[in-house]
Amino acid sequence: MVWKKIRKQESNVKAYEGRPHGTIQVSRQYLKAGSKGPLFVVQKHDARQLHYDFRLEVDGVLKSWAIPKGPSMNPAVKRLAVPTDDHPLGYADFEGVIPEGEYGAGIVMVWDIGTYENIKRRSGQIVSMKQCYKDGRIEVFLNGKKLTGGFALIRTVRSKNETPYWLLIKMRDEYASAYRSILARQPKSALTGRTLKQIAADVKKVRTSKKVKKIKKTKSVKKTKRVKKARKG
Repeated sequence: MVWKKIRKQESNVKAYEGRPHGTIQVSRQYLKAGSKGPLFVVQKHDARQLHYDFRLEVDGVLKSWAIPKGPSMNPAVKRLAVPTDDHPLGYADFEGVIPEGEYGAGIVMVWDIGTYENIKRRSGQIVSMKQCYKDGRIEVFLNGKKLTGGFALIRTVRSKNETPYWLLIKMRDEYASAYRSILARQPKSALTGRTLKQIAADVKKVRTSKKVKKIKKTKSVKKTKRVKKARKG
């Protein structure tokens, strides 16, 4: 099944730790003015299967789920959310191409980024995100560039022998909408305004430029050596 392949693909957080990316401080410059709170990010990931990685900052890491069909603003729509390993906070603003042969190889876009508020209460008191995750019931209010309003992540199982999975559901509020998909309306990066193709093309240009510079440098060194050798002769 698709969700099992995605889970396997995203199964090693250590593979991301050494990858060049920004920091948590860099990420915050892209947020709405005055927005406070822990980060959330949705990364559009064109890997073996196109999907969206939904991430919430919890206790110093990014708790992560792969959403095969992406988030919806329609409360009637339940999106499969496959839990994946925690990611480093610095990965929140990574946008680029993960090379073939590495975990999660493919194009990554920061589709949305912002902050969130934990709104899950029990007996009038806020339940910690750590406890919410343990209980399998997370309720957050997103303050992103594209996604706004309440969202719930609910853990469930199909049978006792199967791995638990989650559902991402838009909560009913003034921001909910049953109209055209927000994914279709706003397909570009929240950071750079680029499409997946443009991100891949830009990375290719940079790599080509570096390769050309390396070739020119090598030729220059060889030429210098020939000149020095000729002078000695």
